[in-house]
Amino acid sequence: MPNMREIRERIGSIQQILKITNAMYLMSSSKLKKARKSLECTEPYFYKLQSTIESVLEHTPHTRQLYFDRRADIPEDKRKKGYIVITADKGLCGSYNHNILKYTDKKLDEAADLDNCYLFVMGQVGRMYYQRRINSNKKASVDGEFLYTTQNPTLYRASEVAELVLDKFEKRELDEVYLIYTDMINSNLQEPKTLRLLPFERKHFGKAADGTMKKLPKASFMPSPEEVMNYLIPQYAKGIIYGAMVEAFCCEQQSRMTAMDAATTSAKDMIKDLSLLYNRARQAAITQEITEVCGGAQSINE
Repeated sequence: MPNMREIRERIGSIQQILKITNAMYLMSSSKLKKARKSLECTEPYFYKLQSTIESVLEHTPHTRQLYFDRRADIPEDKRKKGYIVITADKGLCGSYNHNILKYTDKKLDEAADLDNCYLFVMGQVGRMYYQRRINSNKKASVDGEFLYTTQNPTLYRASEVAELVLDKFEKRELDEVYLIYTDMINSNLQEPKTLRLLPFERKHFGKAADGTMKKLPKASFMPSPEEVMNYLIPQYAKGIIYGAMVEAFCCEQQSRMTAMDAATTSAKDMIKDLSLLYNRARQAAITQEITEVCGGAQSINE
């Protein structure tokens, strides 16, 4: 049995860890609420953008738009695909990073040609993982200058990412762009998800919640439908990326809250067990002292 001093030191160190896990839980909870509120404040703007794009497509169905070009003439094994992968900058968030990286690996394995796969990884954990992994045994390339953090998502950061991938799509450096991030189904369930960012699908615009086509009012667009779309599409792409960033950030914080709650519970259980062990050791020491005193008194009397 360890001595009382060792047990006290262990209890003290666990109590310090308990304070840290509690603090991390509270910080993640605060960040989660703040991110959710920020997304709720910006959603109406992007919903309006979507409805305007739907209106343009409804009234000018024959208008050609670069970002809707599917490039059907390019065979599957020759298509250059970009993947924006959103991971965390830090650990201590349960299986969050493991799940999204495993899911991305699966998507890469399904690709027709890894030489035509380009990764744009957000988050230090994912960036370090793929730089090591791909340099060793994978053919897909990682953009080494894509150094965006996932902490505290902002519209400015989403705008920069959108401008980058839209520019590469325009220059035909990429034929398809996908977002890979973690979607929060509910507070207890999170799932990695793939969302195609480019090219846009006309069929995704103009549908109501029940799947039927919306009836849109007549409208005219100045100076031209093409000019309006050239402004709207980058803004809409920014909104999609920002939404994915916030959703992934919320999932990260929820995972960290769950992990810290489990760590706090384990720490409390350990303190309880060590306190019991400490009390037993103290009781044994007291019993031994009483026995020694009684033995000494008996020897004197004899």
